[in-house]
Order: sequence, then C-alpha cells, then structure tokens
Amino acid sequence: MNKNTDLGLLILRIAVGGLMLLHGIAKFGHTEGIGGMLTEKGLPAFMSYGVYITEVIAPILILIGFRTRLASAVYVFGALFALFLAHSSELFELSEHGGWKLELLGLYISGALCLFFTGGGKLAASSSNQWD
Repeated sequence: MNKNTDLGLLILRIAVGGLMLLHGIAKFGHTEGIGGMLTEKGLPAFMSYGVYITEVIAPILILIGFRTRLASAVYVFGALFALFLAHSSELFELSEHGGWKLELLGLYISGALCLFFTGGGKLAASSSNQWD
C-alpha cells in the first residue's frame, strides 16, 4: 500500500484548524473573561484580543495550508498560553473517566506541533516557502 502523507497532513490540518476555529468563533465579542484572567496575572487586558490571532487567524491559515509552520507555531504558543493561564491547576489531574483532564488541549498542541515540523504538505495553498 502506498503512503499518502499529503492526504494525512490535509486531514490533520482540517482537524486541528477546524476544531480550534470553532473555539475562536465562539469567543467573538466575549473576551471579557480572558481579559479578567490576564489582569489577575498582572498582564494588560487588551492581550485578550490575541485569542483572535491564535484561535481564528492561525487556524484559518492552517486549514488552507498557507504558511502552515508559522501558523502552527502561533497556534501552539496560544494554546500553551491558555494552558498556563487558565488550566495550570489541572496540569497533573485526571478526569473522572481516568484520562488526562487537559487531553483535548494536549491533542491540539501535539497536532499543531506535528504540522510545525512537517509543514502542510502538497495539498496546501502554498508549499514552496520554508514556513509552509
């Protein structure tokens, strides 16, 4: 059986980009809670608008396959920022079903890391730049 790495990367891009994009769309106009968490940590509340970069713009770029590596790096940064800002107390906890409490966030981060190292593949809008 022939390997079809490019199709696999397309499926990964759709999963990672599409699922995070839904999180970002749900936050349109609702960044007050994030701003509150930021000010509690001594950070400026305007940084809450960064969620639109990491949860809307980066996932769209990942979905279409334009500058996939760069978009994945931004995506991972945003996910790690969310992990340590909002979920650091749950880092070593298990859910009631025995899985890691942050497994969804862990899957987002690991999927985006895979795309950072592999790029978007040939079934992407752009594949000739070093950041693709």
